[in-house]
Amino acid sequence: MNDSESCVSRRALLRAFAATAIAAAPTYSKAAGFLRGGGDIRKLRMYSGRTGERIDVIYWIDGKYIKESLREINVFMRDWRQNKAKAMDTRTLDIMSAAHNLMGTGEPYLMLSGYRTPQTNAYLRSQSSGVARNSLHMKAQAADLRLKSRSVNQMAQAAASFQAGGVGRYYGSNFVHMDCGPVRAWRG
Repeated sequence: MNDSESCVSRRALLRAFAATAIAAAPTYSKAAGFLRGGGDIRKLRMYSGRTGERIDVIYWIDGKYIKESLREINVFMRDWRQNKAKAMDTRTLDIMSAAHNLMGTGEPYLMLSGYRTPQTNAYLRSQSSGVARNSLHMKAQAADLRLKSRSVNQMAQAAASFQAGGVGRYYGSNFVHMDCGPVRAWRG
């Protein structure tokens, strides 16, 4: 590929990214509105290094969440230390799905953390200063994710482009935190 082809490709990619970001810019009152233009299907592909489990599930079709799929996601994103599940906030799932679509990768997320019980959160706080006392993980509103094919910056930029929640960049541990809380960004 020569330099002019490279520039065209980069330009085309940036145009597509910008068009997606503009079309996807949310008003938070419509929590999942940022997925407009993404088709009539929302799905999540993830695996857990802790449990060895994998999930590849369509959880939304034609404007409706699929209850059975949401239950499957809740079990997958459970606190594996306590083996307790809680209904994940669909706004977080939508942010995860939209960011994944925007990055244009077929690679599943490696999920490091989804729902956490207060006991697990307290334990993790005792091990690391980077764990919030009132973490949204305990409300099933957050996920810590990694992709081998994308950098922390690429993942964080994709999630932050929707202005629909919090995005934390954890370079040392190579993961991105995504949640449906207030719009904010930080480095851990």
